[in-house]
Amino acid sequence: QVQLVESGGGLVQPGDSLRLSCAASGRSFSAYGMAWFRQAPGKEREFVAAINWSGGLAYYADSVKGRFAISRDSAKNTLDLQMNSLRPEDTAVYFCAAGPSFTWYGSHSDSSAYHYWGQGTQVTVSS
Repeated sequence: QVQLVESGGGLVQPGDSLRLSCAASGRSFSAYGMAWFRQAPGKEREFVAAINWSGGLAYYADSVKGRFAISRDSAKNTLDLQMNSLRPEDTAVYFCAAGPSFTWYGSHSDSSAYHYWGQGTQVTVSS
């Protein structure tokens, strides 16, 4: 059974940092592109960051560029998201996702490119 399980969410204050992790099991995702999406209450799911199979190529939404960093460890089948300088508008449920490279390239910010999804972890930024 393929599973993606996110962890590391929580309640933090504006300006704080948080590191999210996604542990994959059931198959190797070493040939897959992976990404983080988020969904705030009453809003559609939106792209946050994506990384290719080798970890050598990464993309970010403009809203998080310079503050967030995506990374992966293919040997451990894990995906991380380091979030710095958090803002109240970063409050959302964060999801990790994995998609085969042939759909990922050119569509990394499109949720339809991803075949596997985690259940999400809540991040709340509030003073």
